Amino acid sequence: MNAGSLRSVALVTSCAILLSSCAELTPGENAAVFGGFSGVAAGGIARAAGMSTAESIATGAAVGAVVAVTTYIIAKHQATERQRQIAERRARAAYQRMLAQREAAAAREEAAAERRAASRRATASKPKPKSKTQTRAAAKKKLPRYIAVDTEKDERTSPQAKKSVMIFDTQAEQIVGNNVYDVQSTPTVGSTARFETYSAQYVGTGS
Repeated sequence: MNAGSLRSVALVTSCAILLSSCAELTPGENAAVFGGFSGVAAGGIARAAGMSTAESIATGAAVGAVVAVTTYIIAKHQATERQRQIAERRARAAYQRMLAQREAAAAREEAAAERRAASRRATASKPKPKSKTQTRAAAKKKLPRYIAVDTEKDERTSPQAKKSVMIFDTQAEQIVGNNVYDVQSTPTVGSTARFETYSAQYVGTGS
């Protein structure tokens, strides 16, 4: 059986193993359990099936990533003007910080590349450095397309919701639509999760 087939079998089998034992857990607890244990189970199954240690670790990690990507949305409703403003402000702060970090990283990479090039051609003319606009454009391309940001709760928020989240498009630099997602659990800040059709990096409050 090839590696692709084994990964599929591992995913299905590990999920089946956990269904009965996780029946009494909340959706948020299930997300954590499935994201961790199922990866271990899948890796063990793959190893038993004859895959190498490296292949079984990769299989376990891949299965865990697939399962853990789920975000449990309790309710969805239209944002108030205040909720939208808060989400927009927080998202822009997070966006600017992420962009600045990537610009700094791009500048360091460019400087390192220039030093390497200079050492190879000591007599050659120095290439023209990238402009700030070019550096920013290159950094922007490396940003996640969507980020998920917390907004405030209101009287419509589900009592079971831990957070109310909105989605921000980093390319358009604006909130996507006007939906607020009430979620029972949130991913770790900096990780990526799926909110309906959007795969977004969770930034929390953006601070």
